Amino acid sequence: MNLYLRYFDKETLVTNVEDAIAFLYSIDEIGMNPDLERDIREYVASSVYYPKRYKIRPRVYFIIIKTEAATMLDFKQKKALRSNLHAGEQRDEVSPALARLTEERPGWYEGTLDFKRVVLVPITGKHEYRDTHFVVNCKAMSGLDCYNRMVEHLRGRVDSRSQFPSAKGKNFKFKYLGLWK
Repeated sequence: MNLYLRYFDKETLVTNVEDAIAFLYSIDEIGMNPDLERDIREYVASSVYYPKRYKIRPRVYFIIIKTEAATMLDFKQKKALRSNLHAGEQRDEVSPALARLTEERPGWYEGTLDFKRVVLVPITGKHEYRDTHFVVNCKAMSGLDCYNRMVEHLRGRVDSRSQFPSAKGKNFKFKYLGLWK
C-alpha cells in the first residue's frame, strides 16, 4: 500500500508512513505536530480507503490517498485503483448513467462542469480554491467526449492545481442538443 500526498502543487507518492510524515514536516505551512502525526499514523494503519483531507486553515487542506499505484504516473493514470473484486471475478453490468455517458451520438452537446479553480487573492498574495461553474456548447461524439473536450480546454486556461471532477460524478452534466445547433 502506497500513499499519495498533495498540498497545492507539492505532491509525492511514498511507500510508508515515515516518508509521508517526513514530506509533511518539509512543508512549513502545514505546521506538523504530534497530534497530527498520530492521526496520520492511525489513518494509514486503518482499513479505511477513502481519501483523508486535513484542514490547515480556512479553505486550505492537504490530502492523503491510499493507493496500490507503484509510480506517480500509474497513480495519475488511475491504473492501480483499489479493486473491490475478488480474484477471478468480473464485473459485466454497466450502470445506465455510465452507458448514457459513453453512448456514441455525434452532434452538439451542452456540458456543465463544477470544479475547484485555484485563484490568486490579490490582498493576501496567496492562492485559494474557488467553486467555479462552467457551461459550454461543443461538438462531440458522446457525453464523455464532451467532458474530455471541456477539461482539455480548461487545463490550458486555469492554474494547474485546479481540481476537476470525474465525468461520472454529480458535478458534470451534459445534454444532447442534436445534430445541428
